[in-house]
Amino acid sequence: MVDASTLRSDLAVIARHVPAGVRVLDIGCGDGALMAALRDGKQVDARGIEIDGALVERCVARGLSVVQGDADRDLAFYPDGAFDVAILSQTLQTAARPDRMLAELLRVGRRAFVSFPNFAYWRMRWALLSRGRMPVTRHLPVTWYETENIHHMTVRDFEELARDLGIAIENRWFFTRDREIGAAGANWRAEYALFEVRRG
Repeated sequence: MVDASTLRSDLAVIARHVPAGVRVLDIGCGDGALMAALRDGKQVDARGIEIDGALVERCVARGLSVVQGDADRDLAFYPDGAFDVAILSQTLQTAARPDRMLAELLRVGRRAFVSFPNFAYWRMRWALLSRGRMPVTRHLPVTWYETENIHHMTVRDFEELARDLGIAIENRWFFTRDREIGAAGANWRAEYALFEVRRG
C-alpha cells in the first residue's frame, strides 16, 4: 500500500483532491506512485500512459494498468469523456504542442490536474542573469541539451493559454522546495505549479 504523504508535493495535493471511486487517466505516470496511492487509498480505477519502457515495467509489477505510449499521439485513441479525471504531472513542457495536449486532456477527462516547472522562478531568472546559462536545478536536473523540456513556460503563460483555449481554472497550488506557498507573486516565487482545470 502506498502512503500518499510520501508523494512529491504536487502529487500529494492531487491525491487529496481526486474523489474516491472515479476513473482516472495518468499521462506520463512515471513509476506509478500516484496511481498506486489513488488505487489503494481511494479505490480509484486508475489507468496510465508512460513513454519509458522501464517505468512501464515497474508500474505493471505493482499491479497497475499502464501502457507504453506517447501522449502526443496516443491520447487520440481514447474516446471523449472516458475518464472523470485526467492527470498530466510535470509533462506538459515536454509535449510537442502543449495547447493541443491540454485540449486532448480535457476531451478524454471531464476535469484535469496539470503540474509543470515554472521557468520564471526567481532562481532561474538569477542564474540566467548572473551566469548567462540555462540553469540546472533540483527540479530541472539536466543540462539544456539533455532535457526533455522543449517548452519553457511560466505560471502566467499557462494562465493565458487556459484563457485562450476557454479552459476554466478551478484551483491552483504553488510550490517551492516541495513546500506549498501562497499565490501572491507566484510567477516569480514558485518553483513549480499545479492547476485543476475543466472545460469552460
